[in-house]
Amino acid sequence: MTTSPAPVHLQQMRRANLQSLLLSLIAAPGSRADLAQRTGLTKATVSSLVEPLLHQRILVETEAQVAGRGRPSRPLRFHPDAPVAAGAEINVSHLAVTVRSLDGRVHAYQRVQADNRRRGADDIVAATADLVRATVPVDARLLGVGLAVPGIVHDATITRAPNVPALAGERAGDHLAALLGVTDVAVDNEANLAAFAHLWPQRMAGPDFAYVSGDVGVGSGLVLRGELFRGATGFAGELGHVVIDRDGRPCNCGGRGCLEQYAGLDTILGAAGRRTVGSLVRALAHGDSRARGAVADAGAALGVGLSSLLNIVDVSSVVLGGSYALLAEHLEPPIRAELDTRVLSAQHRGITVGPSPVGPDAVTGGAAGLITHLACMEPQRLEHFIDEQAVPDAARSAG
Repeated sequence: MTTSPAPVHLQQMRRANLQSLLLSLIAAPGSRADLAQRTGLTKATVSSLVEPLLHQRILVETEAQVAGRGRPSRPLRFHPDAPVAAGAEINVSHLAVTVRSLDGRVHAYQRVQADNRRRGADDIVAATADLVRATVPVDARLLGVGLAVPGIVHDATITRAPNVPALAGERAGDHLAALLGVTDVAVDNEANLAAFAHLWPQRMAGPDFAYVSGDVGVGSGLVLRGELFRGATGFAGELGHVVIDRDGRPCNCGGRGCLEQYAGLDTILGAAGRRTVGSLVRALAHGDSRARGAVADAGAALGVGLSSLLNIVDVSSVVLGGSYALLAEHLEPPIRAELDTRVLSAQHRGITVGPSPVGPDAVTGGAAGLITHLACMEPQRLEHFIDEQAVPDAARSAG
């Protein structure tokens, strides 16, 4: 027997209720009674929402737990085999993919070295697709793919990518979606997505901070009042191209004196006489004066650039990611010295500077998180995983 579709307003109400339920479970597992109390929904409504999610292995009800008097509760949590999202990263010097569940658990992560500066766009995207296929488990149900790129994205087009010039003008997400056979791929700047990894699915930093990552270029993501700030056209946060010396070194963007020419990883390694970040970290640990001087100079340059940013947006926390997280112990003192001198608010409140608490997959984790966040905020994205006809009528009608 087929059933008629529910009226539009009932569908909208159900999706809003499902959103509340999913966001509550992202925060913490809970029994049906717990979820009803947290969300303000009735127990009957919670049950009607939960049953199809249990049937399709999106949620699982765990063993009963006794806490004081009353009936034992059976906490609900996301199923180990629930649908997953893939987050892919195209970087100047590597490709990487993370596969994460709705609640942020990492199922798989792979990273491969790749010099993308001189590769063609088709070659780069094809290699990314191959890595996604190799990383996503064969039997996984894929929610979607997020793609992080080292450039500015506007309306799904990469408008600028100075360090991977072949990507400029490309709709790499559309190309990747076609290769993978998925509906679409969400694309954003790599530093924005790394900053987003500090917001979702768990809050890993305060409500206002500047995330700064160092690789070949210098990327940054701004978080204001708990929300990622992209600006009117997606250009916000281009810290690497803040000018710290108007007559300084030429930059790939066409300008001169940009911060990344003084604090980018290539500059630091060259000044330190090292080829890799690992070698640089070891040299720092052994007190190598050349390595320490190179990192101190980069930290001072970062402090100057960050001072301009903090004087404008007035955030009080700087999170160091990417290679900067590995060098944080030696970058912090010169950064802080510049901030204390140049940032006006430093006289009235402390400015914190520290390494990111998120691991090396912050960019790909944020890209995957972009998809899982969409799935929770727009639960209709989950509906094709849910077979309502396989759920008992009593449970369906309770909603």
